[in-house]
Amino acid sequence: MTQNPMSFPTDPLAQLPDAARLWTFGVSRPLEPNEEARLLAEVDEFLAEWKAHGAELAAARDWRHGRFLLVVVDERVTPPSGCSIDALVRRLKSLETELEVEMVGGGPLWYREDEEIRRVSRKEFRAQAEKGRITEETIVFDPALTRLGEEREGKWERRAGDGWHSRLLP
Repeated sequence: MTQNPMSFPTDPLAQLPDAARLWTFGVSRPLEPNEEARLLAEVDEFLAEWKAHGAELAAARDWRHGRFLLVVVDERVTPPSGCSIDALVRRLKSLETELEVEMVGGGPLWYREDEEIRRVSRKEFRAQAEKGRITEETIVFDPALTRLGEEREGKWERRAGDGWHSRLLP
């Protein structure tokens, strides 16, 4: 396995520009330590070999709060192709099956309640907000961001009242 040096620094995303492409995959449940190690090892191996039309991708990943896999590609080096993105999604779907989790696909909303990360539907989010359990101060996560710079600006993890989640609040 050839290792892409951009995949393994102390701060894996530090070498990538703000314009780098970002994908966030939230894992439906906390992983056991052995499951987490397996997921990250498999993703690291995939990223080290990840190519678009035969050209290596300058990719890195980060693991946040034991629930979120962030994958980033520097499109200035080599832009990912549709086929290369499909390959990433296929690998993650395979890991979903092996680990018995959901990780790929949009839909759920993510927020922090006390120290726990919660995953709910849009309808459940709104219902929790109407009950006062989710407020403008609740920390939410936005896996729909597409650029690393947005994450660096604090848009990935922020107060519900500071982003699009505010439209779901009473």
